[in-house]
Amino acid sequence: MTAGSTYDAARLRARALEALTSARDRTLGLADCVADGELTAQHSPLMSPLVWDMAHIANQEEQWLLRAAGGQAAIRPEVDTLYDAFEHPRAERPSLPLLPPDEARGYLAQVRGRVLGVLERTRFTGSGPGVERLLRDGFAFGMIAQHEQQHAETMLITHQLRRGPAALTAPPPPPAPADVAALPAEVLVPAGPFTMGTDDDPWALDNERPAHRRELPAFLIDTVPVSNGAYLRFIEDGGYRRPHWWHPEGWEQVNRHGWRAPLFWHRDGAGGWWRRRFGVREPVPENEPVCHVSWYEADAYARWAGRRLPSEAEWEKAARHDPATGRSRRFPWGEQEPGPHHANVGQRHLGPAPVGAFPAGASAVGARQLLGDVWEWTASDFLPYPGFRAFPYREYSEVFFGSAHKVLRGGGFGVGTVVARATFRNWDYPVRRQIFSGFRTARSLRREET
Repeated sequence: MTAGSTYDAARLRARALEALTSARDRTLGLADCVADGELTAQHSPLMSPLVWDMAHIANQEEQWLLRAAGGQAAIRPEVDTLYDAFEHPRAERPSLPLLPPDEARGYLAQVRGRVLGVLERTRFTGSGPGVERLLRDGFAFGMIAQHEQQHAETMLITHQLRRGPAALTAPPPPPAPADVAALPAEVLVPAGPFTMGTDDDPWALDNERPAHRRELPAFLIDTVPVSNGAYLRFIEDGGYRRPHWWHPEGWEQVNRHGWRAPLFWHRDGAGGWWRRRFGVREPVPENEPVCHVSWYEADAYARWAGRRLPSEAEWEKAARHDPATGRSRRFPWGEQEPGPHHANVGQRHLGPAPVGAFPAGASAVGARQLLGDVWEWTASDFLPYPGFRAFPYREYSEVFFGSAHKVLRGGGFGVGTVVARATFRNWDYPVRRQIFSGFRTARSLRREET
């Protein structure tokens, strides 16, 4: 079938509807499991009240899918500034005249009801600028589904920060497979060119574009993310007491905030380590990927281990490049959409799976868990690709470019499946620890290994 055929339009419409519905189900699930008082409370100055996220999601959907894509009049133009993330820092949002929970839910439903009509009437073709480009291949609907899933992950972080009894439930992730003990500690990524970024994923966001050729020397990268057990050895070896492992700004954070372990960890009177996970206190499991560490902590661990963090290009090559074909895959395992046997994404579980899990999701070079479980810090600053063009608005990526933010790749257990692809780029300040962040390390080949 050619582009714009009935078959293609129906397929795109179904894909957009599924992505929007999945995102909304998750948003409401994260809101409806707590009382209204918890929705309006600010559980940490680092995060918005949950009710702010709810109405912000509705407002963005109204602005892009009803007004920009659908050409409809504004429903609630008076709240545009109220829910503009650039106008109001998170710490001050509780003091704003926010929509109360019932009104925020009503706003979400009202916008979505009209969006479904726009979706039913939309044609997904056209080569012109403006609205035609926004609607081509259903991009606007995919962009908004991804935006909502990103805010759902933010809401999940808020749930982790809230105090009180557990409000969320999910089955545990699958156990580690039998072959974990036999896995090599690191895998070789051969030298040569590869294609970084994408031109052909229609829902990829602007900072993932354009596809471009990168040439890298050979390097070795951890087969699996760094585990809690490995990180504990860093702690017990005085990792938080020795400044020579630390970036100077990281060492300042250690001393200013008294960091002695990942966020949410604490030591009991007998010397054992415990953590708080979504309202549940439990022993730290040594075989899980370490989570809730800052870039500074990841960098210090890598130096202690005699290694380094991979660059963003190295991470993507390890995840996407197939040396046998010379092609870059959409996902580490190939082109098939993520399934439960590939990766721990979509909030199916409330934490990472054991290191070495999901052998079916391994990359061509044999690295596992490059997608899902924990976001992975890289050594790279968040910068544009050569030939970058902002679309559809500068505030999504362009205003964040520079040395202030470090790149994270791979997604975590809380990332939505519509976002879970190996070209997706996340970024944050290197001090951040409340996010579901971990890492793996890399090293260059020694001369005798070449």
